[in-house]
Amino acid sequence: MNPIVIPLSRHLPDVLGTGAFLKNTLCAIRGDRAYISPDNGNLDSAEAITGFERSADNLQAELGLQPLRIGHDLHPDFFSTRWAQAQAVPAMAVQHHHAHIAAVVAEHGHAGPVVGLALDGFGLGPDNQSWGGELLWVDGPEYRRLGHLALLAQPGGDLAARQPWRMAAAVLHRLGRGDEIATRYTAQPAAAMLGRIIAQGVNSPPTSSAGRLFDAACGLLGIHPVAEFEGQAPMALEAMVSRPRVLDGGWSIGNGILDCLPLLAALLDRQPADGADLFHGTLIAALAQWAADAAAEAGSDAVAMGGGCFFNKVLRQGLVDALTARGLKPLLPVAASPGDPGVSLGQAWIAAIALERAA
Repeated sequence: MNPIVIPLSRHLPDVLGTGAFLKNTLCAIRGDRAYISPDNGNLDSAEAITGFERSADNLQAELGLQPLRIGHDLHPDFFSTRWAQAQAVPAMAVQHHHAHIAAVVAEHGHAGPVVGLALDGFGLGPDNQSWGGELLWVDGPEYRRLGHLALLAQPGGDLAARQPWRMAAAVLHRLGRGDEIATRYTAQPAAAMLGRIIAQGVNSPPTSSAGRLFDAACGLLGIHPVAEFEGQAPMALEAMVSRPRVLDGGWSIGNGILDCLPLLAALLDRQPADGADLFHGTLIAALAQWAADAAAEAGSDAVAMGGGCFFNKVLRQGLVDALTARGLKPLLPVAASPGDPGVSLGQAWIAAIALERAA
C-alpha cells in the first residue's frame, strides 16, 4: 500500500513521527508534503513491530529522508518511543492529544493558535494522568491544557473500555448511588464488589476520557454492557440517534472542567433510543459552549477537533453546526484519520515547526 500524501502550506524541515500505540502509522515530512504510512496495527505484537520497522525503513528510503528530528509519543514504554530514542537523531516527546490537534492544523495549513477539542479513549498526560477529553490551546509545538472532562473512575483499568457497565458503575458511585451497582448489574459477577473497589480506589484510575464517557452512557442505558470490542457500544448508541435534543441543565462548566453528571443521571431508567437522542444532543451543546467560551477567551476563531470520537457522525456534524452558528471556524481531519492513525502527522508537524522556529 502507498502512503497517504498530504500537501502542506509550506516547505518544512525533514522529520519523522512514529505514531500512536494503537493503529500505528509513521509520518515523514519532506519539503511541502507529509507522507503517512499504512496502518501497522497495535504495537503489542511481533507482527506489528516488524511492520513498524519496515514502514520506517521504507519511508526513509523511498523519500531519501534524513530526518533532523523524530517525534514520538509521551508514553515511555511504547515500542515507537524506544525506537525513536534509539536513533542517531534527536527525539522529541509529543503529548498524544496535542498531536491529534496538530494533525488537523497541519492538514488545513492554519496559521496562528487554535483552540483544540481532542476526544478519544486514552492518551498519557504529562503527569501520568489518563487523558481523553481535552480542551487545549495549541500554537505549533506549544500547547496548554485549558480544561478537561470531569474525571470518572475507570474500574478495572483497561477492562472498562470493553465493559461499559463498569463505567456506568463509576457514574452511580459519583451520584452517591453505589449501592445500586450490584442490583442493576446482577448479570456481572464483579458487580457485588465493584462499589467497594471504586470507593477504595483499587485499580480504578481517574480518567477524563470522552470514550469512557460514551461507554458510561451505554452502560446506563443497557447497550452492550459487555462489548466484543472497544467502541462497539458507542457505535450502537450513535446508530440509535434520530432527533438529538438538549437536556436543560444537563452540564456545568467550572475552572475549565466540563461536567456532564446531570446528563448521565438523566439516562438512568430511560429507553435506549430516547437516551441516545438526549445524550448526543446535550453533549454537543455542552462541548460547543465549552469550546466557544475558550475560543473567546483565547482570542481565536478556529476550533480544531481530533480524536477517535470524531468518527461519530452525529457528534461531528452537530459540533460543526453549533460552532459555525457561534461565528467560529471548525477544523476537522480530511485525508488523515481523526483517530490514532493520524497522530503521526501531528507528531511530525510539531517536530518540524519546532525546528523551524529554532532556526
